[in-house]
Amino acid sequence: MNKILTLALTLFGTVLAPTAWSKDDPAAGAQLYAVHCTACHGADRAGIPPTFPALTDVAKRLQPAQIKEKISKGGGLMPPFSQLSPQEIDNLASYLAK
Repeated sequence: MNKILTLALTLFGTVLAPTAWSKDDPAAGAQLYAVHCTACHGADRAGIPPTFPALTDVAKRLQPAQIKEKISKGGGLMPPFSQLSPQEIDNLASYLAK
């Protein structure tokens, strides 16, 4: 019985690991956006220009590293989101770049 349980847990962990720890997960980024960004930039990322810029084409204006820096350090009216982990910042930036 113990061997079956160990095997089941190993297989279960293997199945979940790629999802839980995948790099640049846009679905996780969408959730982060909903929690941290919609109040200013809107659910559709259209913003309220000029106060809150649209993020619909942010990848055309900024490089990925610049997007990540803006998320973590903020700027202008945007507060820093330094509480987000590097993985969360990667996920959010990946979502914004799509």
